[in-house]
Amino acid sequence: MRDKEATKAKLLDAALDEFSEYGIAGARVDRVAAKAGCNKAMIYAYFGSKEGLFDELLKIQIDRMIESVPITPDDLPGYAGRLFDCYREQPQILRLAAYHRLENGFDTLPEAEVQAHHFKVASIAQAQAEGWISSAFDAEDLLNLVVHMSILAFSTPNATRELVERAVHRLITAR
Repeated sequence: MRDKEATKAKLLDAALDEFSEYGIAGARVDRVAAKAGCNKAMIYAYFGSKEGLFDELLKIQIDRMIESVPITPDDLPGYAGRLFDCYREQPQILRLAAYHRLENGFDTLPEAEVQAHHFKVASIAQAQAEGWISSAFDAEDLLNLVVHMSILAFSTPNATRELVERAVHRLITAR
């Protein structure tokens, strides 16, 4: 008797490495199945397609990221620092997101990411309205700046958490 959830978990674990290294187009279900110790037919049975596997994997990774690094609008520098740490420790999430955007376009975002973005913008706007942080930047622009500064962990080898936190502190401090 097969344990469906355990098999799905093995496939998703194997898919993380495969998709983050090769993207959607370059990933091979044969390699995912072999690494998971499963028959590739299980990928199609559980996820419908290679793209379905990727979409489920990306959704899970985004959900984990949202849960493990909640926004703290009253401490955006700390939030940026935690994002920085997460991206440094788990660069696969940025690779998956980049492959998704490259292969699906920048207008097609996973629903979990869209919902989280709206919540974060609203949280920052509320903090701005209450005077906790400067309104020098629109809430959405400020969130984008904070997130992209955090990505320095992925794209700039000498970047530090302290640099990111200091930069975000400057962004939110009223002059």
